[in-house]
Amino acid sequence: MWNLYKLMFFFSMITGTLIAISSYSWLSMWMGLEINLLSILPLMSNSKNSYPAESALKYFITQSLASSILLLSIILSLNFKESLLENLQFSSIILNSALLTKMGAAPFHAWFPEVMEGLNWNLGLLMLTWQKIAPMVLIFYNCSLSMFFLIIILASTILSGILGLNQISFRKILAYSSINHISWMLASMMHSQIIWMIYFSIYVIITLNITVILKEFQIFYLNQLFNFMNFSKTMKFAFILNFFSLGGVPPLLGFYPKWLVINNLVENNFYLLSTMLIIFTLITLFFYLRLSFLTLMITSKEALIFNPKTLKFKIMWINFISLSGLLVCTLISNFF
Repeated sequence: MWNLYKLMFFFSMITGTLIAISSYSWLSMWMGLEINLLSILPLMSNSKNSYPAESALKYFITQSLASSILLLSIILSLNFKESLLENLQFSSIILNSALLTKMGAAPFHAWFPEVMEGLNWNLGLLMLTWQKIAPMVLIFYNCSLSMFFLIIILASTILSGILGLNQISFRKILAYSSINHISWMLASMMHSQIIWMIYFSIYVIITLNITVILKEFQIFYLNQLFNFMNFSKTMKFAFILNFFSLGGVPPLLGFYPKWLVINNLVENNFYLLSTMLIIFTLITLFFYLRLSFLTLMITSKEALIFNPKTLKFKIMWINFISLSGLLVCTLISNFF
């Protein structure tokens, strides 16, 4: 159970994000990001474990550097004249780089898996989902599908696939998966904010499903997963389908936002970008499939004693919503 001061900082973190995304000036947006940063650091403190403190220090240094660069770009853009178009583009690249660093997009991603590795699943879920909202919404305000963003999108999808191949830690696997999904979200937000909102919402639902199961059984590494999976075939099936959904396998909910992004890119004649996204996302799907096949086919004895803990109602209900969501989303989209 959380202490009272952690509850206060949790609501302060939410307030900082809301201030950042609802502001009308860049300075107040920067203030909202700073409130968010200073509020999440106390949530990482743990007197019984030194790893969260190390992650908090890494996170603070990285985010402080990004905030300083963001403030510098704001000052530069205010001092440049409108006629100096090249200088304005330069300050825009600096500003977007700072926001992408805060978000953890490649090639500004090196801090993200290292910070994730030291956190528990509650903070990991916050880092994977809530902490992405403010930087992404701020990118809305000055984004255009320029060569800079094309490089960021391709770098995120390529590096996340390659670097995620040899990981045995679930926290790092989900971190690199998040970087891959950032590339899809950046590609979606260039033309349609609605598609980004749908993509981000579905990504949060799937990530919540996976982290709830992993937190419930305190699983952090692959060898722990194989031991846990022997208790229940139902939970094994649901867990594997969630990873398929995260990878975007067609019958599942995770396919729907990728379908929308690809359709939007093709309609706007970005054939090469959509092709590159599909090809390099197959690398991330490969290690999801490898993980799933190992879980299904590994030779081990199953527990003969039924363990009711593995079939909690909240876990099965959340998984049912996620896995049956594609039908609901398809029906809703047909009405609009």
